[in-house]
Amino acid sequence: MADEETVVQVTSAPIGFAGPLGIKTTLISDWALNKAKGLVCGANERDYHLTGLDQERDLSALTFADIRQAQAGDHCPRCQQGQFSAHRGIEVGQTFYLGTKYSKALSATYLDAQGQQHPMEMGCYGIGITRTVAAAIEQHHDENGIIWPTALAPVVVEIVPVNWNDMTLRQAAEDLYRQCLTAGVDVLLDDRDERAGVKFKDADLLGIPLRVTIGSKTLARGMVELKGRTEKQATEVALDQVLNTIVHSSKGVP
Repeated sequence: MADEETVVQVTSAPIGFAGPLGIKTTLISDWALNKAKGLVCGANERDYHLTGLDQERDLSALTFADIRQAQAGDHCPRCQQGQFSAHRGIEVGQTFYLGTKYSKALSATYLDAQGQQHPMEMGCYGIGITRTVAAAIEQHHDENGIIWPTALAPVVVEIVPVNWNDMTLRQAAEDLYRQCLTAGVDVLLDDRDERAGVKFKDADLLGIPLRVTIGSKTLARGMVELKGRTEKQATEVALDQVLNTIVHSSKGVP
């Protein structure tokens, strides 16, 4: 966008009253104004505008180009058949072309095949870690909380003993926790003295991909319950097999 000084210099009018009629400069218009009629524009005089502008009659010398920002419903500029659609999004990364601005300042050069020095062409990129987290949560959640994709989850599995004060359950939970660490599995152990319902709700809220529930009845049969965050029902798995199941399941949990 031109600054105020440039606008006044070209149009003799302040910003807000500049218009295309009568100014001595190259005029380029978006194709959206081709053959347009009944337009309103600045009159190049403070506090005045012109109405009834007819592009073909009043601005026949316009050069047209595709310069307007695309909007939903616009036709494809290549095939004229398809239409653009607009969707909300989050910028999680970007790339910038820097040219030779910094390489010249830093004397960062290279030799070509003829031995001539040239400044390097530079660029940079960035990835927003917190934005990536926000985008993932926006796309992966339900009414109960976050649903972490396995690749982004802070931990793969959460171990939930139903009653932390039950020493049998506690011992089984701690043993499984250590096995996960030894196997290189990122794991969280809920060692709070809370009701089982509270722990389950918090586990869903955190959105860890896998949850292992250790209860008295199942453990008495040598079993634990394994549940994926997106699954409705838990599956019983043998305690001595649950680590292998976790390692295998964690590679395919959505």
